[in-house]
Amino acid sequence: MIQPSVITSYQDKQVSPFPKDLDPLRMPDHIAVIMDGNGRWAKARGLPRTVGHTAGVEALKTTLRLCSDWGIGALTVYAFSTENWSRPGEEVSFLMTLFERVLQKELITLKSKQVKINFLGDLEPLPISLKALIRESVKSTSCNKGIHLNICTNYGGRRELVLAAQRLAERSVKGEIEPSLIDEQVFAAELFTASEVDPDLLIRTSGESRISNFLLWQLAYAEIHITEVLWPDFDEIALKKALVDYQSRGRRFGGV
Repeated sequence: MIQPSVITSYQDKQVSPFPKDLDPLRMPDHIAVIMDGNGRWAKARGLPRTVGHTAGVEALKTTLRLCSDWGIGALTVYAFSTENWSRPGEEVSFLMTLFERVLQKELITLKSKQVKINFLGDLEPLPISLKALIRESVKSTSCNKGIHLNICTNYGGRRELVLAAQRLAERSVKGEIEPSLIDEQVFAAELFTASEVDPDLLIRTSGESRISNFLLWQLAYAEIHITEVLWPDFDEIALKKALVDYQSRGRRFGGV
């Protein structure tokens, strides 16, 4: 049983060999994950929701390691939405503390593993100490050449689109860009994910069949894999199933 104080290191596991039933030439470049089910996982075990969130950290580290080992270029995870502020105050406080504690513990290892970290969302409302640690982690890993880990924190897809539209409107008023020149490429450059390719695969755990205001622009052509597995139980087997499902799809992007 995972206790709140027990968080293993990202480097504790050995490299996972590439699965024999996957095609290495057809792996997604970018996976997005809605990490859902921490609370239900804890409730089913008669435990506080906070224990579920701690167990979810372990699932994230496993998923990041596997994606890195299997040659996936980017992993974007939905860690805290703009709507999550409505949760009980003690749960929100725990999550902020957990984010900071895990980032402090893992940063040196993530740097050594060449993981490039970025945080997507409106970071201003976060605790001061957490914002400082986020800035340090982003800056210190900015030149890393390994997998990109994008952590969506205080993120909302609609808010992201509104902010992008506002920035383009401001540039237009200043005469920096003609409205007629605003196309999809120009608009995408104003998003939090401007430096990333769009996700090829969206995974949502816990069986929910909605995207919950996540990457509304970027998921336009993503394959969607829904699993009943609760996030803390998401492991190598669950990830491989998602990838097998992904590779079974015919990706035509509107063509024939």
